[in-house]
Amino acid sequence: MPESEITQIKQPVIVEIRAGAGGEEASLFARDLFKTYSKYAQSKGWKLNVFGFHDTELGGFKEVIFELKDGDVFQRMKYEAGVHRVQRIPETEKSGRIHTSTISVAVLPKPEKAQIKINPGDLKIDFYRASGHGGQYVNKRMTAVRLTHLPSGLIVTCQSERSLQQNKENAMAILEAKILEKKEIEETEKLGKERKAQIGRAKRAEKIRTYNFPQDRMTDHRIKKSWHNLAEIMEGKLDPIIESLRKK
Repeated sequence: MPESEITQIKQPVIVEIRAGAGGEEASLFARDLFKTYSKYAQSKGWKLNVFGFHDTELGGFKEVIFELKDGDVFQRMKYEAGVHRVQRIPETEKSGRIHTSTISVAVLPKPEKAQIKINPGDLKIDFYRASGHGGQYVNKRMTAVRLTHLPSGLIVTCQSERSLQQNKENAMAILEAKILEKKEIEETEKLGKERKAQIGRAKRAEKIRTYNFPQDRMTDHRIKKSWHNLAEIMEGKLDPIIESLRKK
């Protein structure tokens, strides 16, 4: 295993869940999967910090970004990166039809200070009023932060904290992780296919898993294996799945 990967095993990670195809149902499943990861983190004794989110009127998440740390986080969570597909009858569906929706999960190792150095002159920083269900206190003050990294075009926003400085620090952590990911992708693209297969993490566009609620079955397409009792899985019981992936 390369030294960089050994270092990543104990690194904190930044997880980004985004709703994809499926409208409000995708946002609701993004919320459900966030709860699953929260319960899994709690069972492992990991610490979870929410960096930012965009919620919907029905309580779903168009996007939620959070940090996991204090354990073998990367070693386990790296298998969650990719597209998750859900097949179920949505809460908003009155006719009982089964809908298919997707969400994407990115798992980014949080860089150590020496790994990524951002030139302050390469940043455009905007401050604005936070929105969402944070209450009047949040909305009255300029606490939200938007960082634009001019060389790469990457944009990060953060508004989950009441403190402007804390939001800025969280946004910077997300930006550093995204820059590191972009750098690693570019380096990987220069390597041969065989080498890329050995070191590559799941691509964001790769469908890795299907949650079929009517059949009470979850299937991981990478190892072509299925598990039943979805209710238990969604309560954070991910170890059987992750251990099977690790063995493969």
